[in-house]
Amino acid sequence: MKKNTNQGSGQGSGQGTGQGPGQGPGGQPQKKVPLIKRYAFFLVTAALLIVLYLVSPAQGETAALMTGKSLLEMLTIIPPIFLLLGLLDVWVPRELLIRHMGPGSGLRGVMLAILIGSAAAGPLYGAFPVAAVLMKKGASFKNVMIFMGAWSTTKIPMVLFEISSLGRTFALTRLAASLVGIFIITLVVDRMLTAEEKAGIYAKAAEF
Repeated sequence: MKKNTNQGSGQGSGQGTGQGPGQGPGGQPQKKVPLIKRYAFFLVTAALLIVLYLVSPAQGETAALMTGKSLLEMLTIIPPIFLLLGLLDVWVPRELLIRHMGPGSGLRGVMLAILIGSAAAGPLYGAFPVAAVLMKKGASFKNVMIFMGAWSTTKIPMVLFEISSLGRTFALTRLAASLVGIFIITLVVDRMLTAEEKAGIYAKAAEF
């Protein structure tokens, strides 16, 4: 009897969200990613730039300038986004976000996801940390997908620019087609991913 009791408690702690911080599957301590592996992309890019500069100094210098420009752009965009994410994480209760963007939020959650994504500023890579925080707070997978689609295609400043430059008919037609595309992509991705795969995505977001 004692043995069965211990097994039951061990199984209960590993179910649902059951993994504690720093633990992997089965309650085992999560291995830390080595620094070299974590920054492998940066190190490989730097090595390729050096090799390119040695082979062709002109092209290597051009590539280095473009890489530095992109890095500077990221450094000016990412810090404000992370500041806003910190405020969102502290100020917005999880229960509130679940009620408005969770699985049972319905049309209200969809409209809120479109509004947040359309009002956002910055390139698409800025949407990923925001999406991670939304997942941590309990937003549904569909609403997160809709948010990211709105961030990439229905931004309000972009629509206003299209209206002034290309005309209202073109801008509104493009906006309607983009919204239809967002819903189709969301539906397809939601159907393609299994519950286990979605749970894995949420687990990754929880580590953010």
